[in-house]
Amino acid sequence: MSLDGPDDSTVYRVVVNHEEQYSIWPVTKAIPRGWSDAGKKGSRAACLAHIEQVWTDMRPRSLRNQGET
Repeated sequence: MSLDGPDDSTVYRVVVNHEEQYSIWPVTKAIPRGWSDAGKKGSRAACLAHIEQVWTDMRPRSLRNQGET
C-alpha cells in the first residue's frame, strides 16, 4: 500500500515543534511530545502542500534568530 496512492484514506494533521519545523501526523495518533497542532488537517497531499506554503525558511528558529542579534 502506497501512502501516496488513491487507497490512502488516512487523515493527517500538520504539526510543528519549538524550532518551527513542520511535519505531518495521523489524526488517529497522539501528537508526539515536543510537537503541537499547527491547525491544518486533511489528506497527506493537502497537508504537505500547506507545509510547502508556510515553511519557507527550512532553518530551525534558533539558527534564524542568531542572525538577529
